[in-house]
Amino acid sequence: MKTSVIGFPRVGKNRELKFATEKYFKGEIGEAELFSQAAQIRKYNLSKEKEAGIDLISSNDFSFYDGVLDTAFLLNIIPARYKELGLSPLDTYFAMARGYQGDKGNVKALAMKKWFNTNYHYLVTEIDDDTDVSIAGNKIFDEYDEALAAGVEAKPVIVGPFTFLKLARYTGEKSAADFEKSFTDAYAALLKKADEKSIKWFQFDEPYLVKDLTDADKKLFVSIYESILSAKGSVKVLAQTYFGDVRDVYSELTALGFDGIGLDFIEGRKTLELVKANGFPEDKILFAGLVNGKNIWRNNYLKTLDVLKEIKAAGVKEVVLSTSCSLLHVPYTLESETKLTHEYTDHFAFAEEKLAELKEIASLAESLDGDAYTAQDSFKKNSGLFTGRVNSFDENVQDRVKNIKESDYTRLPAFDEREKIQKKAFALPIFPTTTIGSFPQTADVKNERKLFRKGEISGEEYKTFIKKKIAGCIALQEEICLDVLVHGEYERNDMVEYFGENLEGYLFTEKAWVQSYGTRCVKPPIIWGDVSRKKPITVEWSVYAKSCTDKPVKGMLTGPVTILNWSFPREDISIKESTLQIALAIRDEVLDLEANGINIIQIDEAALREKLPLRKSDWYSEYLDWAIPAFRLVQSGVKPETQIHTHMCYSEFTDIIPAIDAMDADVITFEASRSDLLILDSLKENDFKTEVGPGVYDIHSPRVPSVDEIYNALELMRNKLDDHKLWVNPDCGLKTRGETETKASLINLVEAARKLRESV
Repeated sequence: MKTSVIGFPRVGKNRELKFATEKYFKGEIGEAELFSQAAQIRKYNLSKEKEAGIDLISSNDFSFYDGVLDTAFLLNIIPARYKELGLSPLDTYFAMARGYQGDKGNVKALAMKKWFNTNYHYLVTEIDDDTDVSIAGNKIFDEYDEALAAGVEAKPVIVGPFTFLKLARYTGEKSAADFEKSFTDAYAALLKKADEKSIKWFQFDEPYLVKDLTDADKKLFVSIYESILSAKGSVKVLAQTYFGDVRDVYSELTALGFDGIGLDFIEGRKTLELVKANGFPEDKILFAGLVNGKNIWRNNYLKTLDVLKEIKAAGVKEVVLSTSCSLLHVPYTLESETKLTHEYTDHFAFAEEKLAELKEIASLAESLDGDAYTAQDSFKKNSGLFTGRVNSFDENVQDRVKNIKESDYTRLPAFDEREKIQKKAFALPIFPTTTIGSFPQTADVKNERKLFRKGEISGEEYKTFIKKKIAGCIALQEEICLDVLVHGEYERNDMVEYFGENLEGYLFTEKAWVQSYGTRCVKPPIIWGDVSRKKPITVEWSVYAKSCTDKPVKGMLTGPVTILNWSFPREDISIKESTLQIALAIRDEVLDLEANGINIIQIDEAALREKLPLRKSDWYSEYLDWAIPAFRLVQSGVKPETQIHTHMCYSEFTDIIPAIDAMDADVITFEASRSDLLILDSLKENDFKTEVGPGVYDIHSPRVPSVDEIYNALELMRNKLDDHKLWVNPDCGLKTRGETETKASLINLVEAARKLRESV
């Protein structure tokens, strides 16, 4: 049985791309050195996949920032405001990703959203009525040639035209269907060139097919590919789907002239059922996604081989074993982990280990008849991993979850009464100003943390340093005249990892980095067992910050759904049960903060939408019916005078606004600046009761917004929101920004709020 990988991580085993790109942004290296570093990463990736014996390796899965942005660039879909800057192609590309502020202009970045149900972010392509779609680059074939020179006959991969059109934002009167011909012409041209180069396989990624599709969607998909596939010549074309099943379009997909169809058997709940009930065309190859591309646990060979048996019994003639999605969503390799013992690491498989799993399963699958594979050593070794794990279960935690009462999910009194109580208690000005929580993590902060972890400074020395940073942060916010202050989060390496380090049931890695967007990488902790709180986590820092000022200070916590979604979750219990365990732990922290005089507490749920099923019919039954109550469980025990904030960013929230309102927070801050405040219409339509702070500027860009820019954004907000419910804040935490730009931006934010108060 042959093997295939949809895509591979691209930031480098040791985040080489991140560091090189950041040096480029600072002017410390030039384009040539950046391109050289990128080539080295691609060479490494190809060598690892080749050494593992993968039969079908992807090329063009590398990106300097984002694959959707790469595709837009390839198709010459570059909004005029970026072209008019007159920058080099690479700097134009980065201006679209990060914004630009300099001697050639001042433009915002493209909107950024979550890639389906992952923590990866993509750039939203803008298509206006005059957009001219045409092939404007050669990256896709340059990287194929590069692979060929390295001895790998790769399959070029690109975001498919249907998914690209459905994810784009249309700024004029035209819609996706109006651009069908220009897109089919461009993609057909790619296939013609691939045929000229004698490329054997070409992969179109079409994950949008796993979402709810209308009849118009299906008609557009079929029409697009009937046109494109007529131009493929001798090239074999793979339609690759992932993140779910294709129940709405299975018959149309399998009837088209694809040579291979990639289906997800991990997240696709109905995928096997579809194949068994409808059959699979004899003239096509099934690329079976059976090795999980999103989680880090070892594959259960027995379960995987059982699925392969059922696929074979359904009459499928040829199967290629594949990852369920790109390995972009898992770390590079366990080889970098030196501190975890084998009793733990034996249960994990990162990207490079998943390559070995693919080959082992493919080899075992050659002996499906008569179950001869059960005698092989690789199968026996794998089976031993699933007989139990050490230190996984805690009866006290499980009993506590079982004893949760329905009343524990309800906060009293109701919001309207609490709002009046809190307005009187805090006496904040209209349009109160605040930040989302973190302040810049400068080099001195990172260095002190490193010294502390190495044991080169004592705990008391580290604590003294952090308190000095907190005092300085409070003084800065008072100087700027913010209304509700934060302590800056200098003690935290990451908003999830920090809490995991203070909770039982978690494991931590050294270099298991995963790309979130651009140069931003995260290191998700691993939920190994039942979760509980060891001791108070944030109380000391919040109490100290409060002692430095007479102004209100927010206690800063990460919510249970986000902690779960930004960790690698267990697979031996449900994510609902894991989330409720975390919720009880964070509830304890909330009550301790309140008992110590912290009466504004922010419980961030930035990743609320991340595990929301991609099909609306599954939203409540499989997720929202327990995810929203889990948040309410965290904060239901506080007094009416205690104000609960939460924060959400970079996802589609407009269609779940009623569920967000049902979280029953007192204030919710949203990312809104990159999406041109589109969420405001949905808030108004749904008569959103919660007080709200739509982000007035984008913190993922280095540019400093002007007072007028923020003031104008606030005026737009006032058209959709009641004045007494509107807060003024950036769209996310300031951790990744520099100190100078942060101070300048916040000064402008406060000045804009002051001007608005004077006008009302």
